[in-house]
Amino acid sequence: MTGYRTLLPFCFLLAIALTLACGSNHKLQSVTVTPSTADAQNYPNGQVPFTATGVFSGSSSPTPLTSSQIQWCYGGSAALGNPLAGVCAGNVAQFASVDQNGLAQCTAQAQGMFYILAGVSAGSMNPDSGNQLTIFGSALLACP
Repeated sequence: MTGYRTLLPFCFLLAIALTLACGSNHKLQSVTVTPSTADAQNYPNGQVPFTATGVFSGSSSPTPLTSSQIQWCYGGSAALGNPLAGVCAGNVAQFASVDQNGLAQCTAQAQGMFYILAGVSAGSMNPDSGNQLTIFGSALLACP
């Protein structure tokens, strides 16, 4: 019986170590932002709550993503192109804003469709440009 008592803490620590090691192998593969299109006029105070889900390696089930896992940002005007490059707007006029919880809104002068991005940041090489997102999803915010 004494042997089991000394082995129990070791087994407990081993189980924790294995759990942490296995969990770190799951890498984010894709991000989806919902709603995919939202008109700010249809939301209280023009504030649109976007959410992001991700699919991790080893799973096909979407998982809700938190602000500690992804970065939210303004991706620019839809009239200028698409967000395929995954670049957040840097030191340019931004016609919408989004906080780190995915709550977006239009600026007073905004008119048109604008990209809201969520993804994994690779950082920025140029201080005037926004962060480059490596794995990301996008949605469109319609401003009156």
